[in-house]
Amino acid sequence: MKAIHQSRSALYYIIGTAFLLTITTLAAAGIRLAPFPRGREGRGISSIPGDSPLLDSLLKANPLLKRVALNPQYELQIIYTQINRDAQNRPTFTPHTYHLNPGQYFNPASLVKLPVVALSLEKLNDLNKPGVTRRTIMATGTAWRCQTPVPFAAPADSDRAATVGNYIKRMLLVSDNVAYNRLYEFLGQRPLNQRLQEIGYPNARITRRFAPCDTAANRHTNPINFHTLRGDTLHKQPAQYNPTAYHSPLGRVLKGRAYQAGRRIIAEPYDFTTANHFPLADITAFLQSILFPESIPTAQRLRLTPTDYAFLRRYLHATPHESGFRPYAPARYFDAYKKYLYYGRNPTTPHQSNLRIYNIVGMSHGYLADVAYFADSLHQSEFLLSAVLYVNQDGIINDGVYEYDSIGQPFLAQLGRQIQQYDTQRPRPYRSNLAEFFAPELIR
Repeated sequence: MKAIHQSRSALYYIIGTAFLLTITTLAAAGIRLAPFPRGREGRGISSIPGDSPLLDSLLKANPLLKRVALNPQYELQIIYTQINRDAQNRPTFTPHTYHLNPGQYFNPASLVKLPVVALSLEKLNDLNKPGVTRRTIMATGTAWRCQTPVPFAAPADSDRAATVGNYIKRMLLVSDNVAYNRLYEFLGQRPLNQRLQEIGYPNARITRRFAPCDTAANRHTNPINFHTLRGDTLHKQPAQYNPTAYHSPLGRVLKGRAYQAGRRIIAEPYDFTTANHFPLADITAFLQSILFPESIPTAQRLRLTPTDYAFLRRYLHATPHESGFRPYAPARYFDAYKKYLYYGRNPTTPHQSNLRIYNIVGMSHGYLADVAYFADSLHQSEFLLSAVLYVNQDGIINDGVYEYDSIGQPFLAQLGRQIQQYDTQRPRPYRSNLAEFFAPELIR
């Protein structure tokens, strides 16, 4: 399928670069948004595009959505991207934004797992080592403080083996943090961030494990070996070190009125300056690049095979139960475990068979985010929806007291339903043929 290259630029904004990107015409709303203005190095941008009248009206039409949307304490950002197909089923993308602000930091939490899983598959392809695939056993050693090992083992249960493929499944199905750490270490901090720059994400920073490691320790990553089932070594990767200290492109980032360290409350803001950073527009574009790779300029596409894309798609939409991945029992990992938009992570909400949601989520430090693609086979409709909000009324970071269940999840569930209802009913030139997103999946 052929797509319009404007789709990617419409989702991007620039911080510290020398070019200007513009927003495409919002045909459905009958308006044109102002272009994203050029920013200053490391300081974000001087202004932000206006809110979409369409999104503004949809949010204000619902009391729950309106209450959050109009309250600045929730730091809400939304991107709703309409997808229209032509007679040949080729998609174009029209983004509508609400309070999208690249100068406003939010903790991406597990959103960074999406680029990590994709770039891990890409690295396996680049290694081009006979026998080294996503199913090959991977042993992780130690070479620096704050590193933990995963010794070689060849268990009979292949679903529990330490492999790149299983780590990816764990990350996409239930957002497993240990699996993320293993693939962060496989990629190495410097190569990971260099590759993100190469493919068009100059403002992304992935600098931390999800573990209590300091900034220096996160710059050191473990030695890794790949082995046959008999234990023969197929490939050795030495320990890696990044000599360059990464900081937020926004400059110093302080959040909250206090933070908790151990059992103590420190009466000063929490410093996110060296934390992970991935703007909402960028992670939205990254998801689009996986689901619609031909919509991305060739030079910025991932070096993935059709099988790689199919593998990622499979586990981006599958629930823990339907995935067939045996470590995840339905009693603990319910269907909506990682589906915030539309389902609100509600364990009792039945899933709709006609609706597939391909998504990645984040939940940490009071930030709640979901970046998703919706495909509805009943109404032949589709769209991208990304949202992040901050639910930390006491202003204390790391105290574990956040309004995820009382405010955050209900808001995201209602937002997904409101946009879904609107998108299925809006006029479109042609109904989407979504066969590729509902075809039988045999890949494991």
